[in-house]
Amino acid sequence: MQSYLQYRRLGDSVRAQLDHAYAQHNANSTVKKDPAPATESESDSSSSAENADTITNDDLVAVTSNPEPQPLEKYKTQRSEKTALAHSLAGVDIQKQLASTDQPADLFIVGWDGRDDPQNPMNYSFSSRLVATLLVSALAWVVGAASSINSGVLPQNAAAFGVSDVVGSLVTGLYLLGFAAGSLVSGPLSEILGRNVVYTTSLTLFMIFIMGSALAPNIGAQLAFRFLAGIFGCPPLTCAGGTIADLWNPLEKTIYFPMYAILSFGGPVLGPVIASYMGQTGVLSWRWTAWIILIMSGAILVLIILFQPETYAPLLLKWKGKQLRKITGDPRFRSEMDMEKIALFSRISGAMKRQVLITIHEPIILLISLYMTVLYIVLFTFFDGYTYIFTDVHGLSQGLTNIVWVAMYVGISLATFLVFPIYRWTKKEFTQAAQEVNGTDPAVDRHALDGVHTQPEIRLWFAMFGAPAIPISLFWMGWTDFESISVWSPILASTLFGFGTICVFISSYMYVIDSYSVYAASALGFMTVSRYCAAGGMTIVGIPFYQNMGVHWTLTILGCISALLVPVPYVFYVYGPVIRRWSRYAVAEESKA
Repeated sequence: MQSYLQYRRLGDSVRAQLDHAYAQHNANSTVKKDPAPATESESDSSSSAENADTITNDDLVAVTSNPEPQPLEKYKTQRSEKTALAHSLAGVDIQKQLASTDQPADLFIVGWDGRDDPQNPMNYSFSSRLVATLLVSALAWVVGAASSINSGVLPQNAAAFGVSDVVGSLVTGLYLLGFAAGSLVSGPLSEILGRNVVYTTSLTLFMIFIMGSALAPNIGAQLAFRFLAGIFGCPPLTCAGGTIADLWNPLEKTIYFPMYAILSFGGPVLGPVIASYMGQTGVLSWRWTAWIILIMSGAILVLIILFQPETYAPLLLKWKGKQLRKITGDPRFRSEMDMEKIALFSRISGAMKRQVLITIHEPIILLISLYMTVLYIVLFTFFDGYTYIFTDVHGLSQGLTNIVWVAMYVGISLATFLVFPIYRWTKKEFTQAAQEVNGTDPAVDRHALDGVHTQPEIRLWFAMFGAPAIPISLFWMGWTDFESISVWSPILASTLFGFGTICVFISSYMYVIDSYSVYAASALGFMTVSRYCAAGGMTIVGIPFYQNMGVHWTLTILGCISALLVPVPYVFYVYGPVIRRWSRYAVAEESKA
């Protein structure tokens, strides 16, 4: 609905712009026809000079001598007059081409009318941008909750189909592998079809397969439907960073990307809480884990259709070019997207190839991907491990063990207290850079940051606070998980783990986006695929891992691995500019401007 309304508003904006251009031409033409007190020769000379100044370029002439503008559809002007019109429109760039049989000599490349163009997603009202961010966060929340909610009813699910708990854990593992598979194509698709089409179409198919998993007659059908649901559930996680970048400038992202991350991370962490007592009473069976996700997904789909605007600027410019061609009858109006002749499958295969190449050559991507992979391995093995940590050792019931996940989300929420101090530090960096470039203050003019760059390493501040918390929390949980020690000890340790994880996640995404600019989508694509592949595999082996190694050794090993990675954000903070200079893909600026 919002996308359709945007298309109509673009048409109205184009018509208003053309009306204004026609009116100006008509006014100029009328002025030229008024008698002047000068002599006839002087008048002719003056008129010729005025014409030369105002409507030259490709035989520029007035569109019409009629001072009353006519309906736009009635104007079927000559090519030179259309070229004059294109010159008079703000945001249209005339490009000369070599003469050929299939291309016109001139192309009119459509852009925004100016930096304050209200059709530009960056200039939407604050409320519209905030609602769009919250809706994407809600969408990411629900598909994240779907990844973990079945772990809360694992014993009931496995018993219903007569399989072991290890086989039952495939319900979560294959969903995560579906995330990895879908991430290969969802990013490129959002840059071809737009964000909204990908969100709405994928969510609709996601709901269909979630419903299929709810009705599955056997474990094979459930696993197949869960894998397919994972494929179509991944766009909110792979494309949301692009949506936020569409709406907020680099300084504003310091607030709104953490907001998205903190809200969306509640999905996988609180999924087991939703399923706390399902399947254990006669009220709701274990299959209601899928029905709950389906109901929430349907509600969010309705909200997205009604209120989510399209935010991908190149697609909006493509719509604007289409409106200009339709109204003027001139096929030379094009957008940058219209100029791209790459087929869909070629673009997807090219994106996949870039993901491999950028990973091979970039130590930043390799280490950050490894870091994120380790964190997701720990997080998703907890869905199996909490039974051993809390139920077996401390005797908590299945329902209470699921509720313990609230403590981790409390830790995630604590990262909110870092957002505003880090925003102030970041604002100081951007203000200095903006004043060096154009002498303006971003606090007064949000467009002052256009073309301004700071060191991407400032995005690592979140991780520098959170990284040490991860191994500390794992050692704390592993070495105090004894019946003789209060159950609150591992619970508080899980809170610290949640805080550290979200801080590293926020920094990882923001640092990669700022460091790799146009290649950020490829870098983030590999990060997504690698961590969900590893998490999906470890979810399946988590049960035998905890059974054979025991809680203490399992958490100690995971703590040691995460401790080895703690120096990563500090190393990049110090040596990041040098590493980026060596890179063939990364932004290499060392100065703040």
